[in-house]
Amino acid sequence: MDAKTKELVGIAAAVAGHCQKCFAYHYGVAKRIGVDEADIKEAIELAKAIRAAGDQGMDEFVRQTMSQGEAT
Repeated sequence: MDAKTKELVGIAAAVAGHCQKCFAYHYGVAKRIGVDEADIKEAIELAKAIRAAGDQGMDEFVRQTMSQGEAT
């Protein structure tokens, strides 16, 4: 995997995982190696969509579990 791709993956993972230090690190490296701002924004938007889907899935799980009166 090339350096650009690694940093874009790092940025996306940091956003999806809510890791501010990781985002700052990978964003800084990406800028230093010349990754285009549009590519960075695309990785961020993808991560936000993935994170939102996970949040929705968890919300639904919580709702179903509570409606059944179960705790796991």
